[in-house]
Amino acid sequence: MAHQSNEITDKQIIFLRKSCHHIKPIVSVGNAGLSENVMSEIELALEHHELVKLKLAGNSEERKGYSDTIVKKTGAVLVQTIGHTASFYREADKPKITLPKI
Repeated sequence: MAHQSNEITDKQIIFLRKSCHHIKPIVSVGNAGLSENVMSEIELALEHHELVKLKLAGNSEERKGYSDTIVKKTGAVLVQTIGHTASFYREADKPKITLPKI
């Protein structure tokens, strides 16, 4: 189930990057990759938390592929990638995070 990607400003990305420092990764993408179950977990995490941190296995090329696929399939925005950890944001139907205005 693909969602429309939100337009997001640089200021809002900076805000989200600061917001993800205290978050622990809640989904791990292992060597099996982005299975249907893993994608379901990511969907649930985005619906519930809006801003999620994921642990990605593999080399940098594989991790980039995972991130691109997650963005494409969920409509989330890639906030940042640091090593094996990537953070994604997607506004919920009833937003919990108030993004700064442009």
